[in-house]
Amino acid sequence: MSGFVTGFGNTDLKKVLYMFEKIRHRGPWLSGIWEDQHGSIMAQNYLHADTRAADKNNYVPLSDEHGRRICYDGQIGNSEEIADAEGVEKGPFLEERILLALYRKYGSAMLFFLNDAIFSFVIHDGEKIFAARDLLGIKTLFYGKKGNTLYLVSELKSLVPVTDDVHEFPPAHSMDREGSLSRYDTLPSTPPGLLKGGHERMGRHIGEIIKKSVRSRIDFSSPTAALLSGGMDSSVVTSVAAQYLKETMGKHARLKTFSVGIKESPDIHYARIMASHLGTDHEELIVGIDDMVECLEEVIYYLESFDPSLVRSSVSNFLISRYAREKGFEVLLSGEGGDEIFCGYTYLKKFPDEELFSRQMECIDYLHNNAALRLDRMNQAHSIRVVAPLISAELFRYALRIPSRFKLRANGNKKIEKWIFRKAYEKSLPRTITRRIKQEFSQGSGAAGLLSSYFEKCISDSEYTRAREDSPLIRSKEELHYFRLFSERFGTGKAVDTVGQWVSF
Repeated sequence: MSGFVTGFGNTDLKKVLYMFEKIRHRGPWLSGIWEDQHGSIMAQNYLHADTRAADKNNYVPLSDEHGRRICYDGQIGNSEEIADAEGVEKGPFLEERILLALYRKYGSAMLFFLNDAIFSFVIHDGEKIFAARDLLGIKTLFYGKKGNTLYLVSELKSLVPVTDDVHEFPPAHSMDREGSLSRYDTLPSTPPGLLKGGHERMGRHIGEIIKKSVRSRIDFSSPTAALLSGGMDSSVVTSVAAQYLKETMGKHARLKTFSVGIKESPDIHYARIMASHLGTDHEELIVGIDDMVECLEEVIYYLESFDPSLVRSSVSNFLISRYAREKGFEVLLSGEGGDEIFCGYTYLKKFPDEELFSRQMECIDYLHNNAALRLDRMNQAHSIRVVAPLISAELFRYALRIPSRFKLRANGNKKIEKWIFRKAYEKSLPRTITRRIKQEFSQGSGAAGLLSSYFEKCISDSEYTRAREDSPLIRSKEELHYFRLFSERFGTGKAVDTVGQWVSF
């Protein structure tokens, strides 16, 4: 994980330095700035966990022997496979060197080789630039122009001080020097060939893919822990990682796990069950309404959103990530992505099987400025690398082929969400975990009800009505408070258009 600020065309170094300081949290360990005589400036920083094998005196942004230079943020799940195929030597900054090698050889067609990667990057070859963002938009990217200068940055907060012309860089797009966007991929409109056979075989394959994904993304070389809510997603990731740690470090090694909640909230309860089952070194962070309200200004500043459902869940994520960082951890494992891949959201249950696939694609299309934003920002705010093994291209492609009836399984008048995922792990996880009803992070931690009730009391009906006359997009008193905090930092112009509002809150 890392961050960058780039400017092309009469770029002012003082402005870039100011913009770059805004994202210092994304990489306080290693950073560098490069500029040329034509007004191009590229600034890159890195976390310690991403560059442990590198000399701190390495010059970044990284360049190749031909003068091509890259600013990059991302993770390539199959980086070693690509390196072997393309003859890229293993070692520090492998992913950056892979991207430069692919660009040199294939140009814009390089993106078709990144089929198991999340990324945002900008490559400059001395004359032109090439920028791109991954299919799902898991890695963040923004752009804007001021005069004849084009800026591309990792976070909105770097951009708003220098221009009002701010835009989210759309997922699955690339951009050239003139700022022209081109779509290079799309989400499928129909299932890409449904799988046949029984659920047992599908369950085994799901397990194999997730095991492979975990092992390709972590190596425990940095202090590593797991965020454990006691839901299916985090429980599966934690279970696989805990076993891998024992194989790597010895049978007595215990994975560190953290959970957060209000008193005896559901997440605290179920995480305790799961931690006991796995024998992890488990800690609980118990918080209250004062803790949540106190950190809201910081949460919204780092998150760059005012959507209530996203802010609520981000508060819990922010607090537990901060706590883990204080304990010395540099890498956190997350179960993010499972609800989108296996249809875990409750609202999807109201749709018939034949409509589920298109609705699932809508849900996945929300990721880039919703759940993925929380995943990136709340951990990066504390300079922590977050790893989400369920966000895997191989798992994504496989799950798309699973028939809808196995994702949302009819059981009388009800439907069981993520049924095939539950079946895949019913023999290895406690029954109370595999049968737990889906709850959003904010609900499980207890943050949702407390925050909405708090602002219902703090803001009068008349104040809310007046505010909605000026800003009709506000849907609740809670959202009004978040919108005000957002506006103080980012204004009420085009920055508001970059905010995704979830279908329900």
